[in-house]
Amino acid sequence: MAMLEHLADALRHLWGLWLMLIFAGIIFWAFRPRNKDRFEKYGAIPLRDDQDEERNNGGHS
Repeated sequence: MAMLEHLADALRHLWGLWLMLIFAGIIFWAFRPRNKDRFEKYGAIPLRDDQDEERNNGGHS
């Protein structure tokens, strides 16, 4: 039982490191140059007119 408590304490301390690694991975993925065009296109979605979307979709909603 003491071994499980020791293991739980060790893993509890690693959660911070684990979450920082996940966060760093997401940041790395988001700022890769390959994703820039796609994210700029996604960022412009709220600024588009409905008419522009109808033209791009061939009039289909």
